Order: sequence, then structure tokens, then C-alpha cells
Amino acid sequence: MKDLLKKLNLLYKDESLYVQALTHASFAYENQTDNNEKLEFLGDAVIELLTSDYLYQKDLADEGELTKRRAQAVCEEALVIFAEKIHLDQYLRLGKGEQLRGPNAAMIADAFESLFGAVYLDLGFKQAQKLFHKIVVPHLNLVWGIKDYKSALQEYIQSGDKRNISYHIIKEQGPSHNKIFEAAVKLDNHIVLGTGMGRSKKEAEQNAAHDALKKGNYDFKEII
Repeated sequence: MKDLLKKLNLLYKDESLYVQALTHASFAYENQTDNNEKLEFLGDAVIELLTSDYLYQKDLADEGELTKRRAQAVCEEALVIFAEKIHLDQYLRLGKGEQLRGPNAAMIADAFESLFGAVYLDLGFKQAQKLFHKIVVPHLNLVWGIKDYKSALQEYIQSGDKRNISYHIIKEQGPSHNKIFEAAVKLDNHIVLGTGMGRSKKEAEQNAAHDALKKGNYDFKEII
């Protein structure tokens, strides 16, 4: 852990936060310790704000394009790209079964978000922003081409009538340390357009959007 923190040049105060950030639920379950799920929740919001601020300051495009780029930069695939640049997967604390299989994309992305949650709690927003500019900004050019189905579906719907879509986790299966999620994307909060499965909520939502796009050919004015 100290090796990673040194590599990131983080003058940390509470090392235990970073240990927790890299602790997957499978390890926590086997060793009766805290996992990184709450830090992931916080870090997700921190990264989204940092990305929004960066794109706004750069004044790269209009609101629609900014929204699309932000979605590309914070999706699971992008987070894995950023995490790989600092070899974050080598520092994850996983249960025995997960160690044998190796961390999947969801585990790596969650740990990356958790890392930012830990930095925010330990050192504050400015240090989180500094880390963002060090390990995310230099690699943003690698993520602009990522296919973001949620943004594509949003654009598809708004190109017709002005309707709203929302995502809902409708099912969770498996033990807490190895869950499978099922998401549904709904039009106006009640008409299901598509469903999808994933090892993370984000992956499930992307697959639900993809399912909706594959079905396609909606006439949103006709849907009641």
C-alpha cells in the first residue's frame, strides 16, 4: 500500500482509508473487515464532479457534447483504463476465489472510484483534483471513443419527443461479495425499454441501454 501511495505522491494522513479503498467485499467477508463499497459510492460522485469541472473549464463543446464526454470518461471501461495506468489491480485485496480468477473490470473500476473517495476524505477536494489531473487527464484521449450506450439512448430519445429515461436495479443475485445485477431502463419512469445484466450496477445499466437501442424503432409519441 505504501508503495502505491508513494508512487501517487500522496502525503496521506490515514492509511487505513486507502487500505479499505482497495478491499473488495470478498476479502472483507473472509476476514471480517470493512470493504470499499461506501468509499466507491463517494468516489463515484467525486470523479464525476472533477470530470465535469475539467470539461467545463476547457469549454470543449456545448452541453450535449459535454454530457456525452463526461459519460465516456466515468464509465466502467474508462475507469479501468485509468486504473491500469497506475497498476491498481496489483494492490487489490481479494478473497481467495477472486485471487485465483483475477480481478474483473467491475472490481478494478470500483477500486479506482474508492481510491478517490479515500483521497477526498483524507486530504480534501483540492488533493483529489490534483490526483485527477495526474492520473486521469493525461489519458482522456484514450476514452473519447468509448461507446456509451446510455448517452446514445438519451440522444435517441431526445431527438424525438422530450421524454425522460431512468435506470432501476430490479434484481440482485449471489452473495454480497460476488453479486450479479439486473437493470431496467424505463421511459417516463414506468415503460420498460430494455433490461441488462452485469457484475456492477453501471455495467447492468449500460447493457440495459444497449438492449433498448437494439430493439429500437420506437415512436415515442405513440407510447402511452
